[in-house]
Amino acid sequence: MDGRNSRKADHVGKQRRETTFDKVALEAARRWKRLDLDKARAELFHQRARDNAATYRRNIESYIGTVDIPVGLAGPLRINGRNGTAIYQVPLATTEAALVASYQRGSRLITAAGGCNVRVVDQGLSRTPMFAFEGLVDAERFARFIKDHSGDLHAVVAKITAHGRLIGARPIIEGNHVYVDLRFRTGDASGQNMVTFAADAVCKAILEQAPVKPEHWFLEANFSGDKKASSKTLGDVRGKRVAADIYIPRELVRQRLHTTPERIVDYWYAGALGGVMSGTTGIQGHFANGLAALYLACGQDVACVAESATGMTRFERTAENDLYASVTLPNIMVGTVGGGTGLPSAKACLDILGLAGAGNSIALAEVCAAIVLAGELSIVGALCSGDFAMAHLSLSRGEPMNKSR
Repeated sequence: MDGRNSRKADHVGKQRRETTFDKVALEAARRWKRLDLDKARAELFHQRARDNAATYRRNIESYIGTVDIPVGLAGPLRINGRNGTAIYQVPLATTEAALVASYQRGSRLITAAGGCNVRVVDQGLSRTPMFAFEGLVDAERFARFIKDHSGDLHAVVAKITAHGRLIGARPIIEGNHVYVDLRFRTGDASGQNMVTFAADAVCKAILEQAPVKPEHWFLEANFSGDKKASSKTLGDVRGKRVAADIYIPRELVRQRLHTTPERIVDYWYAGALGGVMSGTTGIQGHFANGLAALYLACGQDVACVAESATGMTRFERTAENDLYASVTLPNIMVGTVGGGTGLPSAKACLDILGLAGAGNSIALAEVCAAIVLAGELSIVGALCSGDFAMAHLSLSRGEPMNKSR
């Protein structure tokens, strides 16, 4: 392409970007006009909305602006991951006072103990379509066809995405219904849209070849566990299954958490029984706090916290009277490409971690498990030492920490 054509192409591209920007900004202005706000506030929000219109056009519909949520840092957090040791400052976005301070305390405890070991032990993301038939005989015939021809479906997925791949197609019969657990690998993307597009193509390919046709079918029939806590994946995986553990010397527990390994184990038994009595999925203290703050800061799908915040926390006293602590999270849904990860604030937070872009989703999942472990150590320590209420009172209301116990 010669210089003249190149300049012309650049000019056309610029015009298209400006047209898109003006259109989105104009639509935002019209929405603000319909809102009943005083002129000064409306003008402030409208100006910010206009300035950011083009940036968010692929991430939001009926756009009117953005919301500010403060971001704090918890760290240093030392992680001994599959690919070596790294020390992180972890960005957490929240409006809840005391949250970052708690994760900061837990992170520093982990680092002082030499770091926690973290591994992603399994991966897989499901879509679960359902096919309805006249009766059980047809349903069983359809399920057998899928079992016999599942190997043919990999090529279908390859045509849809270069980053994802099918790793399993398991039919489950329920009366005259067949649920199909289509499981995919999604590379460095969280992959929700990727597996939706791929599953749609797989279903249509199956229907073209199946010896019996369903009366009707649905692309997702609520068996995957998408955005909800489920016992199905507690012992399996959705997204990334991650585990972290650490041994903490007794004296360090006393110095940093102001309690003992014995009292922490006592609390764990009480909390485990309380969880069983209340019917929770898994046994854990507050996975959602750290995950929501990290997901929000780093451009993840925050609604996935509904499923990600399930799992197991365990505390034990060792033979040497030290503390063993572990967390297992079977539903970590994170990516370092796609979705909201390229938006300015999310990209900045991923850059703080050094985990922006391709090749980093495993490490980000490791950070998720480690920060959750830090939070479990800190909150249980506070409950055991009697500092829990006072810490929140001090940090949220500015009152001094006067412990009378």
